[in-house]
Amino acid sequence: MPSSPLPLPTTDSPTATISPQAPPSTTPEAVKEAKKIASLHAKISALSAQIAATQAQIDAIKPQLKSPSPETTVKQHIALLHTYNEIRDVGQGLLGMVAENRGVRIRDVYGEFGVAEGD
Repeated sequence: MPSSPLPLPTTDSPTATISPQAPPSTTPEAVKEAKKIASLHAKISALSAQIAATQAQIDAIKPQLKSPSPETTVKQHIALLHTYNEIRDVGQGLLGMVAENRGVRIRDVYGEFGVAEGD
């Protein structure tokens, strides 16, 4: 495959300049194209800086993670949700028994114990 006459910038050199084969032209189209290329190089530089800053943040935060593996974190969260649901079910069962024993609606018992309807 023949190489491109205008080399593209690499990730190692985001501000690499494009050196055309022919001498620069001063036609309005050439000037417009040169401005567009300069603008794109500026955007590449800004994005490269943003990538570097984001990677630095990731590197700084990673050691603070309890588990660097996302799969392990998800498994832990699922286990905690199962435990929470079991405890909530027991609590609702107990509130149901209290309501039945008193002969009132469960909603009334929830209000008495400070449990919101969405809880």
